[in-house]
Amino acid sequence: MQGTMKAAVYERYGPPEVVEIKDVPRPVPADDEVLIKTIAATVTSSDWRARTMIGPAGYGPIPRLAFGIFGPRRKILGTEMAGRIAAIGKDVTAFKSGDAVIAYPGFAMGCHAEYITIPASGKIIPKPQILTFPEAAALSFAGTSALHFLRTNGDVKPGETVLIIGASGALGTMGVQIAKYFGAHVTGVCSAAHLERVASIGADRVVDYTQTDITRSGETFDVVFDTAGALPLGKIRQLLRPAGRGVAAAGSLRDTITAPLWSRLRDQKFYAGVAAETVNDMHFLADLAQKGALKPVIDRVYPFDQITQAHAHVGSGHKAGNVVVEFAQA
Repeated sequence: MQGTMKAAVYERYGPPEVVEIKDVPRPVPADDEVLIKTIAATVTSSDWRARTMIGPAGYGPIPRLAFGIFGPRRKILGTEMAGRIAAIGKDVTAFKSGDAVIAYPGFAMGCHAEYITIPASGKIIPKPQILTFPEAAALSFAGTSALHFLRTNGDVKPGETVLIIGASGALGTMGVQIAKYFGAHVTGVCSAAHLERVASIGADRVVDYTQTDITRSGETFDVVFDTAGALPLGKIRQLLRPAGRGVAAAGSLRDTITAPLWSRLRDQKFYAGVAAETVNDMHFLADLAQKGALKPVIDRVYPFDQITQAHAHVGSGHKAGNVVVEFAQA
């Protein structure tokens, strides 16, 4: 018998209140899938964009083509989660019931529910013992993005200088720790309220953007990582040394289109767009976490029945690190 489960469902785009907890059919794993009972899941900027249809500058109605022109195709948000395997398909051998895991369906979403199915060969890994379930839930979305932007696009090397704009957010806090792991000297930019937190996770220097305009400081860096869409590529270019690399994680449509052209015309390299997501990167991040070199920063944890409040906090622009919803366990 299939049964039902609680899930946070949204059937139209809009404010946090469009998200409602409803009873929906509980999924049944296919032969190559696992069924995971959710313990914790994040509410991320991706969920906020999917709910509001507010994309980076210049994208206009384009996000609706991906998510649904007249309403959301995928009615349960949530890109990442941590939980325990509740059942496995008959062909699954890599996992067993009871295993603590992290799953990252990404764009497929569906994590804001009591149960989710995912292919055993997909983006699912054992949970590092050192992390709590809320911390583990927050490992993948920001972690794989920061890793891709800094390692693949930024090509960060030991001894280089890295500027991270938006250093107190989910992506920024991951970026600070990953850049430090790669041996960089890290300058983080954030508001005064979060200076101590960013310093505590390894930033060598922290700049309060309300007091100092880093673009007018005359400083230059080997890598500039804008996590918040705060600067156009033209401003990022001014902050780069010769042969520097500029990465705009939430760049405008114009920046996404022109970045490859700028890279061909200059010694400096530019990237604006989305990050790749791989299970190998999840394993890499989990290994860093188990070594104590990386720890997801948690801003707030809400009970699942307060997921509307969690959405509101993410949309406020005042969060530092990750926002997590935690599910009651029988």
